[in-house]
Amino acid sequence: MTLAESQTPEIPADDFSRRFAMRAPNLMWFLGAGASVAAGIPTAYDMIWEFKQKLFISQRLMSPKSVADLSNPTIRTQIQTHIDSLGTLPPLGATEEYAELFEAAYPSEGDRRAYIEAKVAGAKPSFGHLVLAALMKAGLTRLVWTTNFDALIADACAKVYDGTGALTTGSLDAPDLVVQRIGENRWPVEVKLHGDFRSRRLKNTSDELRMQDARLRGLLVDCCRRFGLVVAGYSGRDDSIVDALEDVLTQPNAFPGGLFWLHRGDGAPFPRVTDLLMRAKAVGVDAALVRVHSFDEATRDLLRLLDKVDGSALDGFGSERRRRSSAPVPSGRVGWPLVRLNAIPVLRAPTQCRKIVCKIGGHKEARDAVERAGVQVIVARVKAGVLAFGSDADVRAAFSSHAITQFDLHAIETKRLRYDSGERGLLREALSQAIARNRALDWRRRRDTDLFVPSDPDAGVWRPLRQLVSSTSGIVKGFPDLEWREGIGTRLDWADDRLWLLVEPRIVFDGLTDENRAAATDFARERSVKRYNTVFNDLIAFWVSILSGDESDMRAFGIGDGVDALFALSRNTAFSRRSGA
Repeated sequence: MTLAESQTPEIPADDFSRRFAMRAPNLMWFLGAGASVAAGIPTAYDMIWEFKQKLFISQRLMSPKSVADLSNPTIRTQIQTHIDSLGTLPPLGATEEYAELFEAAYPSEGDRRAYIEAKVAGAKPSFGHLVLAALMKAGLTRLVWTTNFDALIADACAKVYDGTGALTTGSLDAPDLVVQRIGENRWPVEVKLHGDFRSRRLKNTSDELRMQDARLRGLLVDCCRRFGLVVAGYSGRDDSIVDALEDVLTQPNAFPGGLFWLHRGDGAPFPRVTDLLMRAKAVGVDAALVRVHSFDEATRDLLRLLDKVDGSALDGFGSERRRRSSAPVPSGRVGWPLVRLNAIPVLRAPTQCRKIVCKIGGHKEARDAVERAGVQVIVARVKAGVLAFGSDADVRAAFSSHAITQFDLHAIETKRLRYDSGERGLLREALSQAIARNRALDWRRRRDTDLFVPSDPDAGVWRPLRQLVSSTSGIVKGFPDLEWREGIGTRLDWADDRLWLLVEPRIVFDGLTDENRAAATDFARERSVKRYNTVFNDLIAFWVSILSGDESDMRAFGIGDGVDALFALSRNTAFSRRSGA
């Protein structure tokens, strides 16, 4: 955690809900691509990787099937290596990455327009869009700004208002209409800063983004002196937008209703967002980062405190889209699941850990301290301090040189496990260590997935696995340094108000290099391509039996002092079946 991150003004989601309930008519909304994810529209991050994939396939003359799985870290690394080798595109994670890659993949404006049109085709408003429309109808939301091309706000208003005439939507083709309606206080109004997807003036390339329509930006600045602003689903990637918001702070009466930036996950926002919030706070604006699980859930929480909102349109949302619901485990010959899922319920997980308040930097510095001390401790750095599992003596050995001022217990709250928080990251690492320690598996940590392979592939416990896949380890032909083993990838996730361990059978490699990654990808695909439903089901069943150990407890350390991490996994996976089955 950097100094800037530690000073970022932040409030919990429930605090934001109460403030919003008191100030709603004086707060505008600013929506980015993240607000449309639940409606089926990809985020800028998703499209960035698709652009890279298209460039890789066309320039390297590769088969699309060889890099089809963009969730595979190996494939992403292979693609990114090629993008970096070009020397003409922004580095991974750069703010201008989306715009530059879009222009590189589709230089023609017409092609870019067709691409966006295809992405938004068929999308329907999510719950969050319907909430905003209901807030508009109740007079609690007057003005929405967006960088999105879709028509989801308009479609939501059409449903809630039972017609299309209530909302005024203006974009780069019609700035005069927007200026007129806002000047006359004729609400509600939606302003599309990057244009409508049907417009001839889509704003996607870097030059276009830098030349953002001055009139609409000026209008945004003026409105931010009349209203506060809630930002949702927007990363702060466009310099032109953040520049405009920073301009507001140089003028009197900036953001009179406050500036609230809704942010998914436990990671840090873009540095410019942090800087904007700190500068706003410094000039007296009620500004804060608000960590949320999603746009839909954030708006759902707001409704609980807003009695004026007519929820009749929202009541029908569930009937329009079939949603998941809990179901009992099937028994006997009736009601068996149609689809077996690869999610294992976590029956038991720690509810507390150790908390250390000391003078140390971010997560990397905390892990480095543990490594230097040579102790077995699992840590996560959060705003409250360093969270840890391990013996107290080992924890103190790691952090005693960093001026410990508090050494206490920390309750792991359920609400912080709903998203990718520090607490969930801590549990993920502790569970993986517990699995490796108790289930005869070797563990390799990756950014998105933890990989496990048998410690001794020839041991008797792996005989059922050998019967399913014939062999469990070997060398890739033609690459004597590239070893493979049958294994699994796991992720810890949250759904249906509980933790789940997601399990994916996969081939795990040792000795991967840039030169042999393509061969490894081809080998893994060829080995697994014929694992149809029956074999895949048997593989899932086998790995579940290994991981659950008949639901026996697993400890990450097995220590007698300090705070250990105790887990238990169900022997039954989640499943899907028809409603009423």
